[in-house]
Amino acid sequence: MNRNETVTDTAPAMKSGTAAVNGINMYYEIYGAGSPLVLIHGGGSTIHTSFGRVIPALAKNRQVIALELQAHGRTSDRDQPETFEQDADDVAALLHELKISKADFFGFSNGGTTTMRIATRHPELVGKIIVGSAIYKRSGMPAGFWEAINQVTLKDMPQQLSDAYLEVTPDSTGLNRMFEKDRNRMIGFTDWNASDLQAIKAPTLIICGDQDVVLPEHAVEMHRLIAGSRLVILPGLHGAYMGEITTVKNDSVKSYYVTTLIDEFLNRKTRE
Repeated sequence: MNRNETVTDTAPAMKSGTAAVNGINMYYEIYGAGSPLVLIHGGGSTIHTSFGRVIPALAKNRQVIALELQAHGRTSDRDQPETFEQDADDVAALLHELKISKADFFGFSNGGTTTMRIATRHPELVGKIIVGSAIYKRSGMPAGFWEAINQVTLKDMPQQLSDAYLEVTPDSTGLNRMFEKDRNRMIGFTDWNASDLQAIKAPTLIICGDQDVVLPEHAVEMHRLIAGSRLVILPGLHGAYMGEITTVKNDSVKSYYVTTLIDEFLNRKTRE
């Protein structure tokens, strides 16, 4: 294992490092202690643009492992397109390097889609999963989304996300490469089969905003396909329920509410 670690004195205490997995150096941060909860960010994001406001609450009673995926933030790239399957395998490899044999997972947006792939490709690693604002079919996005994504350029990327990337990795070429790979993955996205969701056996909580970029009806559809899953639809835009950087104001209290829901879900005993 090729891993470098540093410890910072932030509150809550955080350990950060990089691990060599599948040809990339993957950056991660670890907070707290207890049962592991892995956080998987959205497209174009870093750990903190997706989860910065909820990590302190989530880490109070468990070990939070937050990571950055291929080409994102402080994680290096490989000469291959991004895929949800490769991301799932990279996360699994990171947990192997960290000697974690089982964890719960919380994925947001593209990270939620990756989380569902982890649940089917690496079920032995998975306790429970939380899927926030994710899709499994193109119909999960509003009319016009797929036509528009063919036209977007880096200048259309939310400024908060591009600033956050450059803050941790001051490389404009890398920023553009990440953007293009994220965009190309979505342009080429093809529908999953219903059986892909029906194959998920882990207890699942699905979260969506009522004004989300993902249609609430799609979240309901996913809920119907994943046996025994729970569904919550909260007020707000894409990620506002967890304090995602582009969709919430500093004085919002929505993030505190969602962490309570997550804690209740993770702590609830499942039926045998």
